[in-house]
Amino acid sequence: MRPAGRKVWAIPGGHIPLRTTGPEPEETSSDTVCLLNTGDRDAAVEIRVYYEDREPVGPYRLTVPARRTRHIRFNDLIDPEPIPLDTDFAAVVISDLPIVVLFARKDTSRAENAIAATLAFPCD
Repeated sequence: MRPAGRKVWAIPGGHIPLRTTGPEPEETSSDTVCLLNTGDRDAAVEIRVYYEDREPVGPYRLTVPARRTRHIRFNDLIDPEPIPLDTDFAAVVISDLPIVVLFARKDTSRAENAIAATLAFPCD
């Protein structure tokens, strides 16, 4: 079977709220990239982060094992530098193999928590 997905994906609307309500870490506000590799080989993935007022940062490098999913909170990306809170950003996900990318946001900045998810934009 041919692996599902594409090699390049764009996420134009990132923003990790500064404020969090509820217990941490399970109720920490976060943006998450969910990666699915249906192929028979591990996928080498790079994430580059773009900002309104400064140069892009990255790549953040990770591996998605064959026939597995991996969820990465943007809050946890620290090398080459942490993603700043309360700052608009966008991201491009580049993989050496086809993968599927979903973007999810958990906003706990108010007592009424919000969760939203959308498929990233396939670019290739």
